[in-house]
Amino acid sequence: MIRRIVGIETEFGITSVGGEGARALGPDEIARYLFRPVVERWRSSNVFLENGSRLYLDVGSHPEYATAECDGLRQLVAHDRAGERIVDDLARQAERSLAAEGIHAGVYLFKNNTDSVGNSYGCHENYLLDRSTQVRSVATTLLPFLVSRQVICGAGKILPGTPAGVGVDATEGPTFCFSQRAEHMWDGVSSATTRSRPLINTRDEPHADSARFRRMHVIVGDSNMIETTTLLKVASTRLVLEMLEAGVALRPMAVAHPVRAIREISRDLTGTRPVAMTDGSTMSALEIQREFLSAVHRYLDAGGWERDDRADVEGCVALWERVLDAVESGDHESIAADVDWAAKLRLIRQVQGRTGVDLDHPRLAQIDLTYHDIRPGRGLHSVLERRGLVSRVVDDAQVELARRMAPETTRAALRGRFISAATEAGRDFTVDWVHLKVADGTLPTVALTDPFAPGDPRVDDLIAGLGR
Repeated sequence: MIRRIVGIETEFGITSVGGEGARALGPDEIARYLFRPVVERWRSSNVFLENGSRLYLDVGSHPEYATAECDGLRQLVAHDRAGERIVDDLARQAERSLAAEGIHAGVYLFKNNTDSVGNSYGCHENYLLDRSTQVRSVATTLLPFLVSRQVICGAGKILPGTPAGVGVDATEGPTFCFSQRAEHMWDGVSSATTRSRPLINTRDEPHADSARFRRMHVIVGDSNMIETTTLLKVASTRLVLEMLEAGVALRPMAVAHPVRAIREISRDLTGTRPVAMTDGSTMSALEIQREFLSAVHRYLDAGGWERDDRADVEGCVALWERVLDAVESGDHESIAADVDWAAKLRLIRQVQGRTGVDLDHPRLAQIDLTYHDIRPGRGLHSVLERRGLVSRVVDDAQVELARRMAPETTRAALRGRFISAATEAGRDFTVDWVHLKVADGTLPTVALTDPFAPGDPRVDDLIAGLGR
């Protein structure tokens, strides 16, 4: 059976709104209140939690949550949603701390990718590959897929009128586009993450046995709110990587200018704008996506269906095709329950239908932002979810379990067990993706180099020794 380790890293936008006459709080100050209980408990703002995840304060005062290693699609969705609840709990505690000091302010966390002054923060995907995989070669083949993938899993954004740049035509007024991240990517494939912000990061950092594994680090994706969009984003990419590793024949496709192409595609909701290829031809986003989807069908029919998560994969492949059909027909309403950009566009068009306002109206900008507010009952996505207007993959009980427990089928289970046991024993410890270590050095450090292994007798001995 095919198993793949996947994970998602999410950087959250942060702001605060105070009452009338209240002192304004900057992001750095809000972040300090947000992470106060974390620092009080762990004496650090960079920690691993009992559910195997990593929580830390990233550059720019962005809270970041990285899911534990997952080998199931639904498992990953549950752990991604668990991250929202964990950081929202911190926001609620921060509001109580502020109130206790006489500062009445609401703390807002947004699972989006851009702020009002043009900064961008990311949602990164990690796919574990075999060491024999030539990442740069695969990455080059993967680029056309990632450039056009926003059509099926973008979060949507109202883009203000923009001057020409990076070979992209100027837009006179605001327009709705597929992706939040598309305007902020500056390279195709690179070892950098922030300086050039490539679609694919090639830094060789597998967080595992480097003789057996390497990591595909994709940093072009939008942060998603709808669970089916997250599922489709990861499942489609995982399938394409499987297919490329298996040597499935693909029509030669190489985008001549990936940075220009990703912007052009994002701004064209018809999916038909021609994108220049290196051989002098052109292809549209829909044509590129259908080529990959057809290749995935061939791969699955040739034996790729032998998997434990066949039902989930079948559902994702069907949704993939349905989204492409909806874009081609212009029937965006038919996918508004399943894909973030379409759900957001439905809200915007409903308001425009009632009020007649243009895309540059502040009310629509508020919808664009509030859709990503993670606070239940306040964020627009959560309101849609509560009313049954967007699709779900997991239920609240599964999300709550993921919030407390690490995945039982990967090495994250070992990390979670150790953290829980060391905390209960009152022992200081340090943990990263690979290592488990008791701080005083009285017990041996354990290196977990196999992400697929949920059990290890060395960890059993380490935990047994914590009480001695």
